[in-house]
Amino acid sequence: MKKTILIGEIGINHNGDVKLAKKIILEAKKCGFDYIKFQKRNPEISTPLKKKNNIRNKTWGDISYLQYKKKIEFGQKEYDEINNYCKKIKINWFASAWDLESLNFLKRYKLKFNKIPSAMLTNIKLVEAIAKQKKLTFISTGMSSYKEIDNVVKIFKKNKCKFILLHCVSCYPAELKDLNLKMITKLKERYKVPVGYSGHEKSVTPSVFARCLGATIIERHITVDRTLWGTDQSASLEPNGMKSLKEIIDKFDISYGDGKKRFLLDEKIKLQDMKYW
Repeated sequence: MKKTILIGEIGINHNGDVKLAKKIILEAKKCGFDYIKFQKRNPEISTPLKKKNNIRNKTWGDISYLQYKKKIEFGQKEYDEINNYCKKIKINWFASAWDLESLNFLKRYKLKFNKIPSAMLTNIKLVEAIAKQKKLTFISTGMSSYKEIDNVVKIFKKNKCKFILLHCVSCYPAELKDLNLKMITKLKERYKVPVGYSGHEKSVTPSVFARCLGATIIERHITVDRTLWGTDQSASLEPNGMKSLKEIIDKFDISYGDGKKRFLLDEKIKLQDMKYW
C-alpha cells in the first residue's frame, strides 16, 4: 500500500449513545481517518457466564454486568442510523463480530472488511465462519501465542481468504515497555503477509514508530473525551491526537518513497556548483 490506512476504533466508546457515536465519527472524518470500526455482540452469547451476574456501578446505578453489556449494545435501529450517517459524511465503517449471530447480523450492511479481535482468536467456529466469507479480514494478535496465530492463518489460507495481521498488546492502556513493536517485523517474516498495528497506548508516537517498522494499517481506539466513563476511553486518542497522528503519518508516506535510487535535477545543479575538478 502506498498510503497508510488509518482505522478509528470506536468500539464501545459510544457508551450506548448514538449521538455520541456520531460525534466521534465526525471527528474521525475531520481528522482524515479512512475507516470507522465498531464491535458487535449478542451479550447473552458473548458474555462469560462467570461475569454475567457481577454487579457494576454505572451511570444507570448498580446493575449486573450482563445488563450493562446490553445497555451499551447497538441493535439494527442504531446501526441503520450509523450506516446512513457514514454514507452522508462519506466515511466507511465496519465492525468486529464477537459471535456467530452478530456476524450474521452484519451481513445486511454489506461491509467491506471483517475483523477478528484478539480475544476471539481461539473461537474457532467464529474464525472459520469469518474466513468462509472470503472478505479481507484484519486479525489482531494480542492475547495469543504463535501456535494460536498459526492456526488462524492456516484456516484463512485453507479458505483462500485474504487477511492482514495486526500486532497488538491487549492492555488498556498499554505501557510503552510492553508494546514490543519489533513484533511487526517478526510477524512479516514468519507469515509473509501484510502486517499492521492495533494500539491501545495513550500517546501517538508508538503508532508512528509502528509505521516506520512497516505497519501499513494503523488502528487506534478513538473518543471525543478520555475522561468519559468506559473501559477503553483511557486507551483512546482524542481529536487532537487523531489529527496529530494523521499529519505525521501523511508526512511519513510522502517522504518514505519507493527505495529506488535517484539523482535529482536539483542535486545535479548543486553538484556542479560545488565541483572544482
